[in-house]
Amino acid sequence: MFKKLFSHTAIYGLAPQVSKIAGIFALPIITKHLSEIDFGVYGVITAIAGSIAVLANLGLNVILSNSFFKSPGQYKWAWRQIYGFLILWNFPFSVLLGLLLYFFIPPEASKDSLGIIILNVLPIVFFGPTSIIGTMYYQLRQKPFQVAIRSAIFGFISVGLNVLFIAGFKMGYMGWFWSICISTMLNQLSYWWPLNRKLGFSPIFNFKLRYIKNSLKISLPTVPHYYSAYLLDTSDRAVMKVLDVNTGDIGKYNAAYTVANLIQKLGIAAGQALGPMLNQAYKNKNEKSARSLIFVLQAFFLALTFLLSIWLKEIFYFLIKNKELSRVYPLGIVIVMAYNYRPMYFGANYRLMYNEKTKVLLKVTFIAGIVNVILNFILIGFFGYKMAAFTTFIALLYMGYAGYFLKEYKETKVLNYYPLLWLSLTIILTFAAYFLVELALISKVLISFSMLLVILFVIRKIRLS
Repeated sequence: MFKKLFSHTAIYGLAPQVSKIAGIFALPIITKHLSEIDFGVYGVITAIAGSIAVLANLGLNVILSNSFFKSPGQYKWAWRQIYGFLILWNFPFSVLLGLLLYFFIPPEASKDSLGIIILNVLPIVFFGPTSIIGTMYYQLRQKPFQVAIRSAIFGFISVGLNVLFIAGFKMGYMGWFWSICISTMLNQLSYWWPLNRKLGFSPIFNFKLRYIKNSLKISLPTVPHYYSAYLLDTSDRAVMKVLDVNTGDIGKYNAAYTVANLIQKLGIAAGQALGPMLNQAYKNKNEKSARSLIFVLQAFFLALTFLLSIWLKEIFYFLIKNKELSRVYPLGIVIVMAYNYRPMYFGANYRLMYNEKTKVLLKVTFIAGIVNVILNFILIGFFGYKMAAFTTFIALLYMGYAGYFLKEYKETKVLNYYPLLWLSLTIILTFAAYFLVELALISKVLISFSMLLVILFVIRKIRLS
């Protein structure tokens, strides 16, 4: 069980991370040709596009997952109808995205407005939900290699194109948009053939309207839940834009996310590996197994984020060849430590999803996102862009642990997950990392070695309990 958890997490996580790591080592090459404005424009456009990304599938991935486990003999028929519906829905969605981008593109990028809009819309218009459905199929079948090999290949293509367009053609921020568009469309195309021809998931366009309506009744309440990911991960740049924070400062904040983005992606990968295992454990009423999976993964994430944080000063100076941008590592520590909330988040919220208590998720995820936005508007306006890192930390920890205190969760729980203990450890280690990052190298080496020994002992004890 634990071997499968870490092997599947590694496959889902490390395959795309290999290309991400390559992208990190490409940073010293491309950052020589990028300014704070480039980082700022890219950050703003990403934030605005992300503001409605959740509407692309209307939360119907919940129906895809539940039908797979609960109706194994009929799920293909259900998936084909949802596939056809989402392809049609993606056309008005693309128009909405284009209009939103038009009104929020920074003045520094106004000359490239049409190009930015086209490059963001093309993958949606031509392939729609193909990669979403293909990825979910292989994830639920517990065939992570099919997902991972695509992530790795097209991740490397994206990195190569970044170097070509930014360092070679000196295209600045436009280099990012071109490389993302091309690599995304190629990735979508790689799913189209097996999904539509080999596996028989061709879309049904004359879908049963009643089935789609019933599905949307369950899925739409999850849209605010999934939207919280945007409110927590990306909306801060949009808020900065609304508050007229200069594009250079937005670029600094975007640079502070350099390592945190990797932890965020690893958390998503862990969720892809963990989800089917937890669902199977719930189905078999194996509560101890489910809790052990969460505990082992949480211990691993705590250790990883802490070790990265105490070395973040050196990491930033090595990777970012821009003195002004490399000095934002203290903000990076706060953001990196915030993203270790993910495993405990899975422990409460996956159970609520499995029991189709989707409406109650709003009390956790959407409230966390709204709190983050409100705090950003208040604190950034008074104290500057750096406060966004601290509001993100508060909101993510709320989202990770609030679910355990809901009445609906308590009605379904069997074992104690000790949320306050894990929350306290996160806060203590964050404060420690914020000061330990300034220690001499030898001290950091000793601390790192000690942490590795402790975490190996803890994980072994959890596995044997």
